[in-house]
Amino acid sequence: MTAVAKARRIQAVKLADALNAIEGVPVSDYAKSLSQCWANGELTGEQMKNALLASHRGMAAAIRFSQP
Repeated sequence: MTAVAKARRIQAVKLADALNAIEGVPVSDYAKSLSQCWANGELTGEQMKNALLASHRGMAAAIRFSQP
């Protein structure tokens, strides 16, 4: 990955985090870590999305099974 591409990704992550903050949407530490990995070129966008979706599905399943 070029330095320019990495800088663009870092800016994209900062913008996404700022927009979420403006809207009052909390960003989990896990999502932040995935975003950082993507910005560094360690994950593709598809891998990041799949990891985040799997995490959210796991949380939803845990909630569903813990309710009476």
